[in-house]
Amino acid sequence: MKTAKVYVDVLASFSRDGDMRPVQLVWEDGRVYDIDRVIARQEAAARRYGGAGVMYTCLVEGRESHIYYEENNRWFVERKGE
Repeated sequence: MKTAKVYVDVLASFSRDGDMRPVQLVWEDGRVYDIDRVIARQEAAARRYGGAGVMYTCLVEGRESHIYYEENNRWFVERKGE
């Protein structure tokens, strides 16, 4: 199965301590997905595509997903393909 790096728009919230949490993501076709819960946050490199930053493990519509925030201040997800 091939995957692709897809940059997405993300709505994030910030705590008074400066912690950033993704709340919604907008897919490339404009669909909006609520992030039900952030399960984990860790510094990580995107294994398949390079780049370093923060990987958020989230529940989106009941499914576990990874959302990456790169050092260049851009968000992406991995699109699963054929």
